[in-house]
Amino acid sequence: MSAVVATAREWLGTPYVHQASCKGAGCDCLGLLLGLWRECHGDLPAPVPAYTNDWSETSGEERLLDAARAHLIEKQLSDAAPGDVLIFRMRAGAVAKHVGLQTRIGREARFLHAYSGRGVTEGALTPPWARRVAARFVFPERT
Repeated sequence: MSAVVATAREWLGTPYVHQASCKGAGCDCLGLLLGLWRECHGDLPAPVPAYTNDWSETSGEERLLDAARAHLIEKQLSDAAPGDVLIFRMRAGAVAKHVGLQTRIGREARFLHAYSGRGVTEGALTPPWARRVAARFVFPERT
C-alpha cells in the first residue's frame, strides 16, 4: 500500500465541513487533499482562496484543474495506481469540482473522498464515478 493511501485512510470518518481541512474535525474534498499534502509534504505550495460550493461553475474557469496542474504531476487517465489524485467533473461539460484519492485499482477499484452528508468515505470506483474522472495526478516527490 502506498504511504499516501495509508495516510488518507487515517481521515476516514472525518465529518464534512466546507472549506475545512482538519483530520477528525472536518474537511471537504479539497480540504482532504490539502491535509494530505501537509502530512506528506509540509507547507502548502500556494495559498488557497475561499471558494463556494459551486466552485467556478458560473465563470466556467477550471480553477481546480489548473491548480492541480500547477502543483501535482499529471498522468494518463489509463495509468491508474493507488495514491493517484482524481479530479472529477460531476456532469458532462461542467467544470471539474471534486477531488478523490484512488486507493485500489483493478476489478475492485476504490477511492477515498469527502462529500456533504457523509464526510470522508472510501467506496467503489464504479463505472459512473470512473466516467467522471477528468484528470489523474500524483503528488510530487518529497524534497
